[in-house]
Amino acid sequence: MTALRGFAALALFLFPAFGADRISFDEYRGRRAELRKANGDAVTILFGRAEKEHGDLRSGFFQEANFYYLTGWTEPGAILVMTPSSEVLLIPRRNEEQERWTGPKLAPEDSGVQAATGFDAVMAAETFEANLYKWAESGKRIFTLFDESQVDDLKKLLPLRAFSDAKLPIARLRMKKSPSEIALIQHATDVSMDAHRAAWEMARPGAKEFQVAAVMSGLYFSAGCERHSYAPIVGSGPNGAILHYSKNTRTIDRGELVLMDVAAECAMYGSDITRTIPANGKFTARQRELYDIVLGAQNAVLDAIKPGMMLGKTSPNSLNKIVVDYFNTHGKDKHGEPLGKYYTHGVSHHVGLDVHDPFDPALPLAPNMIITVEPGLYIPEEGIGIRIEDMVLITENGGKLMTAALPREAGEIEKILSPRK
Repeated sequence: MTALRGFAALALFLFPAFGADRISFDEYRGRRAELRKANGDAVTILFGRAEKEHGDLRSGFFQEANFYYLTGWTEPGAILVMTPSSEVLLIPRRNEEQERWTGPKLAPEDSGVQAATGFDAVMAAETFEANLYKWAESGKRIFTLFDESQVDDLKKLLPLRAFSDAKLPIARLRMKKSPSEIALIQHATDVSMDAHRAAWEMARPGAKEFQVAAVMSGLYFSAGCERHSYAPIVGSGPNGAILHYSKNTRTIDRGELVLMDVAAECAMYGSDITRTIPANGKFTARQRELYDIVLGAQNAVLDAIKPGMMLGKTSPNSLNKIVVDYFNTHGKDKHGEPLGKYYTHGVSHHVGLDVHDPFDPALPLAPNMIITVEPGLYIPEEGIGIRIEDMVLITENGGKLMTAALPREAGEIEKILSPRK
């Protein structure tokens, strides 16, 4: 029976859910080698996410993103230890009582565990403390993630060792996407674009915002995606001016805009897309004026994107400054003032395993990074919020619009929505 459970767990890992393409073990090994090189003569200790006693009832179990990036391991309770010359994955021993609640897991004693994990050395997580001092002695400092709950316990076990946060070294690796990562993000983006197209029919006067969100999430869940990339934002009328509005309870009214910031996460990789459409099917003159200004600002950024540009608001070669300057020189509010003050966030962020993927703000854009471009204007006194957000792959000479198949032009959107009562 134990052997059968081990085979079941092995099968669950070897055959990815929903037909998603796996990233190769060689790629994960390469990432770990790069991190070991960056950290020099240090020992890196990372903790995977733990599983609750009866499972994660609200969202299910999902692995910590940095741990997954380096291991590809999706099961709970694992630990990664890398010394300057070795690496080991520690996974929990079999717990039959826990498996009754959350299903079979691969255990260190199972045959084929090396093939299933991609690690030559696999040990029981229960032996971690017994081996910790030996591993710690092989390096001059300990790299770990400071925001994980186990760090305080680790520092107590090694009170005389110097600790450094592993977040930034890992972030630098995560910034550049491999071909397999780009393909997975494009897949999540393609599914998300399908969700936006499906929602445009629902987003009309009389519909509830949550009904629009349900159409979108239903489509990407049906496509095999595991979860939202972030909580769906469907803001009609004045709610569109609330940046991270997520109640989605209002009824859409005539003459309003509907802002939909919704995207899927598929096989651990996410996307991020926003479109703003007229509920009636046609923009009013003022809505069209402001929409075209937002689109103009986005196009100005897309034209400027290339390696060497920066995302920071005050850094040289700032993409964000392009948006601010554009808004302050195009259009006015109802009081005759420039529009720049109604743009209240940054224009870009990195996307990958997290929708706001970690990055080193001191590093410029480089080929194979994936970012958003998302200018917006939010004018509460006019009941208007407009954001247009697209995914961009940085190339050698510029940027590739990964969301090019989803219309952005006001006239094209109106054509798709027409006729509409």
